[in-house]
Amino acid sequence: MAKVFIISGLSGSGKDSVIDGLKQAGLDYHRIITTTTRPIRPGESQGNPYYFISEQEFKKMISQNEFFEWAVVYDNYYGNRIKTVEEALIGNRPIIFRIDAQGARTVRKKISDSIVIFLTAESLEKIKERLAKRNQDSPEVIEKRLAEAEQEMENLNQWDYVVINRQGKLKETINQVKEIIEKNFN
Repeated sequence: MAKVFIISGLSGSGKDSVIDGLKQAGLDYHRIITTTTRPIRPGESQGNPYYFISEQEFKKMISQNEFFEWAVVYDNYYGNRIKTVEEALIGNRPIIFRIDAQGARTVRKKISDSIVIFLTAESLEKIKERLAKRNQDSPEVIEKRLAEAEQEMENLNQWDYVVINRQGKLKETINQVKEIIEKNFN
């Protein structure tokens, strides 16, 4: 039977890198692709790592009750479609959601036996460095993300697992997350 794993974490903690690395490490899983209204970034494409739609389309989907969960995060809409989640639950592979802490709380309320793996860095200073190095956000957005990160760091005890993605140690982080999923899936 399918089992839900939520990979959440601070902005800049490496969620996408870890999820991509799990596939390369041989983990067979079903990833729930989130729909968002945020602009597409360099290196991204439709369905990788999100489905990109307009705010008008997103709001129409909300009005038609198409989302399993949705939220506004950093002024953009993010959500996971009911149909996608239902289809994944039929399978026999681990299901991975890549969502923020707010979404993780919502999914956990709806799927109580889901496992939350929360990624962080060694410190808020490292998060700030990573966000600046990404060069994708304005200084104002980085400050918002850091304020959110500081708040989330105070709530780490609510998650099933907290994994520190140390600078230069991505492979070790991927292996640690893979072990957690394998241990809890069987």
